[in-house]
Amino acid sequence: MPQRTPQEEPRPPFQLGDHVRGISYVAPERLRWERPESFEGVVVQVGSGWAGVDAEQAYVWSRLEDHTERKSLVTETQLVRRAQGGHGGPHRHQGR
Repeated sequence: MPQRTPQEEPRPPFQLGDHVRGISYVAPERLRWERPESFEGVVVQVGSGWAGVDAEQAYVWSRLEDHTERKSLVTETQLVRRAQGGHGGPHRHQGR
């Protein structure tokens, strides 16, 4: 079986620093206490970071303006604006 080259690997729909909006994910067992809510923020993590863990439900974590974070399903999250110039990760905002 031929191995995939890096160019053939599927690319995540979001990258660190992208500005997104979506609906927060609430696990079914938490719906008694929490409700999904609309949010807009900056991507700080895509996926769990563990290979194969996101096979059924891929998540994205976003930092909001108030510095809280929201987890959402990739399928329930929309790109508003791509990160400017490469990585654009959360460290870019430190020190403000």
